[in-house]
Amino acid sequence: MRRNQWRSGCPCSAPDEIVSETLWYNTSCSLFRVPLTKKYKEGTTFNEIVALYEFDSNLRELFFKYLLQIERHMRSLMSYYFSEKYGETQDAYLNAHNYNNSQRNHRIISRLISTLQRAVNTTDYVYINYYRSNYNNIPLWVLSNVLTFGNLPKMYKVFPQTLRSKICKNFDYVNQRQMEQFLSVLTKFRNVCAHGERLFTYRTIDNISDLPLHQKMSIPKRGIQYVYGKNDLFAVVIAFRYLLSTEDFSAFKQKLTIEITNVTKN
Repeated sequence: MRRNQWRSGCPCSAPDEIVSETLWYNTSCSLFRVPLTKKYKEGTTFNEIVALYEFDSNLRELFFKYLLQIERHMRSLMSYYFSEKYGETQDAYLNAHNYNNSQRNHRIISRLISTLQRAVNTTDYVYINYYRSNYNNIPLWVLSNVLTFGNLPKMYKVFPQTLRSKICKNFDYVNQRQMEQFLSVLTKFRNVCAHGERLFTYRTIDNISDLPLHQKMSIPKRGIQYVYGKNDLFAVVIAFRYLLSTEDFSAFKQKLTIEITNVTKN
């Protein structure tokens, strides 16, 4: 894209490198435009665009930190309970019969085992090579570090009911269905953070369940559906409330409040 094409109509006078970083990005700039046009809304300033851009960048960093924390926790819980039940040999997690191998799960399990097998065979990680060379076995608690966050919801989905239940008992007021939905939604938002996409307006196709917290916060409804907190960034905040410790959620909330306060000052 030529510079004069993406800079055209911008309500600013700023160095090209700032404009290229801020406006050529898939961010806030479009929110200030008149719909279906390339014109900016009257009164829009460059400082407002930059402030919103920086706000979204800070949000990605903040949310990503706690998404990774949940990811690490889930890896640990899933590896521990699976190995406790089936042992630490790699044959255990490569055996389809050690999952909820119902007809509806066949395809998911088949793909999951293929993913696990590729991870077992990879030579990209020193610790994987070490366990393969020295023990001819890679325990799940080692292998899980190679898996993406996107693999975890799939694995949790096909875990036996007993293991799903044990995992949920580590969190207050979270049942198996809610956990599955939390993980599915959080995976999508983690990808947005990791790839530098616009976060604060992002929505997923997936939804989290209607939870007591929705009602407690008096979130408005449209018909029988909650307007907020189902598949948007607010849904992630709600998931954090259930999946983070009280101390960690308090720290997150404090940092989020600071970011919101800073951007509303501009």
